Amino acid sequence: MDFLTLFLIYLCFVLATAALLCICAGRKGSFLSRSASGASQVLALVIPTQLQRATRGALHGLFHTRSCLFVVLHVALQAAVYAEYTWEVFVYCWELQFPLLLLLLPYLLLAGNLGCFVLCSRADPGIITKSNHASLAKIYAYDGVLFQKGITCPTCNMEKPARSKHCSCCGVCVHRFDHHCVWVNNCIGARNAKYFFLYLFTLAAMAAAVAVVTAAFLVQVVLLSNMMHGSYVDDQGQEHGVEILFLIQHLFLTFPRIVFMLGFVILLTLVLGAYCCFNLYLALTNQTSNEWYKSRRYRCSHHLTPQPHDGQAAYKNIYSKGVWMNLKEIFKPPTVLERKKK
Repeated sequence: MDFLTLFLIYLCFVLATAALLCICAGRKGSFLSRSASGASQVLALVIPTQLQRATRGALHGLFHTRSCLFVVLHVALQAAVYAEYTWEVFVYCWELQFPLLLLLLPYLLLAGNLGCFVLCSRADPGIITKSNHASLAKIYAYDGVLFQKGITCPTCNMEKPARSKHCSCCGVCVHRFDHHCVWVNNCIGARNAKYFFLYLFTLAAMAAAVAVVTAAFLVQVVLLSNMMHGSYVDDQGQEHGVEILFLIQHLFLTFPRIVFMLGFVILLTLVLGAYCCFNLYLALTNQTSNEWYKSRRYRCSHHLTPQPHDGQAAYKNIYSKGVWMNLKEIFKPPTVLERKKK
């Protein structure tokens, strides 16, 4: 086994272990957590120490420092999909007289998505500075569970306002911190949450639109060729009617790049659709990803360690003000003046 193969196997194992540990976070005694930790310790005995350090350094550079690598990857994937869509799917569908608005829909969504992407990546997420610290600290109350009064950020040397968090990638504290998104190379906070919300939904709609048009084109090809009513002869000389697997294989051999792109955008639509639903749930309940994760970890830790009935074990989201007001807060973050009026 050569060095490159060994490195790729080790890198895949590290990523899988990291994913398992993230899933099992807050569950100290879980089977998956113990298995992943044990397997990583065993593999550490086989992999050279220098390779382990290099891998940890590379992963730290990718996921814990600001980098344009994922932005470049993001743009490259979009360019590849739209190049294939433009040069093959669009041309074929135009010849088949598809509605022009349907064919242009992915481009319209792309324009909106790029606008939201630029705004999300360039906008100030809500960086807490010494000049705005006093005003931001008055916007949200401390819930006494996830956010405690008097906690000082050791890096910024300032008391953390409620719902804020220090981002290790950017090196700043962010107001109403959600998460650091490597795809836009910026934190998601109070001031750019609306742009991220629109960016995510336009990205999912864009993938769905490309998938629908591409699937409609392939269905039209099958219908025009009358292939479903045909038959084929196998290697043994027996005649069979056309089945779905044979049809997919035939389409893949005829339009390999189009079928591959269709599979990719369908998978992307499912993944992004699920993530959109999760973000919509967070928006409607007035939670951030950081708060959702911390609340789950808090509940799991109190579930594993029985607490006296003093009212401290139960967690209640005090920031939720109803569905409409919660959704409005994403697009119009509250200010100190608005809080005083209430």
